[in-house]
Amino acid sequence: MNEQVMPLDDVRVLDIATFVAAPFAAACLGEFGADVIKVERPGIGDDLRRLGTPSETGDTYWWLNDARNKRSITLNLKTERGAALFRKLVASADVVVENFRPGTLERWGIGFADLLEVNPRLVMLRVSAYGQTGPKSGLPGFARIAQAYAGLSYLTGQPDTPPLIAGSTTLADYLAGLYGAFGIMLALRARERTGRGQYIDIGLHEGIFRFLDEIAPVYDKTGVVRERAGTEAPSATPHSHYPCADGRWVAIACTNDKMFERLASVMGQPELAESPQFGLKRARLEARKAINAIVSAWTRAHDRDAVIAACADGGVPCGPVCSIEDIFGEAQYWERETLKRVADPRVGEMAVNGTLPKLSDTPGHLKHLGPELGTDNDRVYIDELGLEADELDTLRRDGVV
Repeated sequence: MNEQVMPLDDVRVLDIATFVAAPFAAACLGEFGADVIKVERPGIGDDLRRLGTPSETGDTYWWLNDARNKRSITLNLKTERGAALFRKLVASADVVVENFRPGTLERWGIGFADLLEVNPRLVMLRVSAYGQTGPKSGLPGFARIAQAYAGLSYLTGQPDTPPLIAGSTTLADYLAGLYGAFGIMLALRARERTGRGQYIDIGLHEGIFRFLDEIAPVYDKTGVVRERAGTEAPSATPHSHYPCADGRWVAIACTNDKMFERLASVMGQPELAESPQFGLKRARLEARKAINAIVSAWTRAHDRDAVIAACADGGVPCGPVCSIEDIFGEAQYWERETLKRVADPRVGEMAVNGTLPKLSDTPGHLKHLGPELGTDNDRVYIDELGLEADELDTLRRDGVV
């Protein structure tokens, strides 16, 4: 790879957002060469610096992981001088990402229409709880609320449990950020043709809702409300998590009759695939408890790795149910750099999530972890924006930067 050539090395992003969703979109762009300038509150910084487990730097590991490759400057956007400085930064930027409640930036004089007057080619990502329009647009929200509102929480849990959270309370944030990065790339592509900027409007719940497969059309056409089913898949069985002799678990997925025939053979019970009770998928769906009991009895008789090896030999989709400890022991994660250790001057070497997607010629790159607050003030304000050192000192004393 020629490290001088990155897909987005001619794109500058101003990240004025907080927490996870929109900042994640900016981080995705930064991993592929974009110059991402994180704009933070003077003396306080992004709230993500304090969310999660504190590191020896004073910032959390979450910040170090998610703010990688970004430069950090401080600026009070609520002040008149701060807004004026931000408009100067926007003049040479390609993208702004924000996730304030709708109307906030407009009150500060830096809404999209205001910034478009400064830079008609500007692309702005706007992530909010419910989007910029609609009856709920003014309400606050976080990912937990979004996952509940989108229908995911209702589906998560066993039939006899209350609605649960789907592993991570920030899943909606990351999906919104991913769609945000996609939207930015679409807007930049459109700008190549039209010369005009535009904004991308995303509600936190919308990415989650888009991921819920056929739930909307099924309800619309049949009136069926999908309920909580634990680890079961409504359209296939055996398609669940199964316990093993060593106390660990495997996931097995038989989405069609051929896969079940292979599993029956692996279990040493090929007759199951020929029986009227289990041979066809529609019959297995009616006998879900019975077939799951048979599969569980087989997996319980063997250690996890033996089950996985037997299924691999037989062409049956099967894999471990991994804890993070298990993941760190999986060579697949390290070989593909899905997990990658990054050397950083503040914390030394640390394992973080790798870059995605994997590009064959211009892959993503991790230059550094989340930066110290305001570490790039001099470079951005003096070297790039042209302020004098005494001007910057005055702005610091006045709490503008």
